[in-house]
Amino acid sequence: MSTEEGGLNSDFLAKARALAATGRELHARGWVPATSGNFSMRLSDNSVLVTASGRHKGRLDEQDFLAVDLAGRPIDGGKPSAETLLHTQLYARFPEVNAALHCHTPASTVLTMHRPDSELTFEGYELQKAFAGFSSHESTLSIPVFDNTQDIAALAADVDRYFDRVPDCPAYVIRGHGVYCWGDSLDACHRELEALDFLFQCALEMERLRR
Repeated sequence: MSTEEGGLNSDFLAKARALAATGRELHARGWVPATSGNFSMRLSDNSVLVTASGRHKGRLDEQDFLAVDLAGRPIDGGKPSAETLLHTQLYARFPEVNAALHCHTPASTVLTMHRPDSELTFEGYELQKAFAGFSSHESTLSIPVFDNTQDIAALAADVDRYFDRVPDCPAYVIRGHGVYCWGDSLDACHRELEALDFLFQCALEMERLRR
């Protein structure tokens, strides 16, 4: 990083502040309780801005982020989130991705604990149009579910194999853990995250009505 404001360059600072503001909003919604979740934005073709490990997402500032390479290694020191590889694999595989958000939304957590499915499928919902490539409710949106593990490298490899088969996947969920979504901008990523939460809550309500 070039030296501006204590060693952080202007692009780093602007993106860190944008993610910090996003963290405050998502924490207020109850989607990143305690120190859960992690956020990132692309800095260059070969580097990514990511939340540091163990930071409270409702109290972030620009000092709570660091730059890593696409292998998840810190560029200027610091300890990145334990799940950094799940972010960097998105930037390495998809050049159009510029932001990624991981949240522990209650709806995604409960729904994937309740259902054993390896995929969540949505049809007929108007909110499907919030996702890139979807222009009508007359379509099927499939969100893969991966089993939780502390072996992040193995999980990243599982996700990568899924991308080999479904390269236009817009998001995924880790069972009992939370949701990952990404987009060509932070705003697009945020929009898709809100749409996902709506769909997950609808699925839970449909389960309740079937009883």
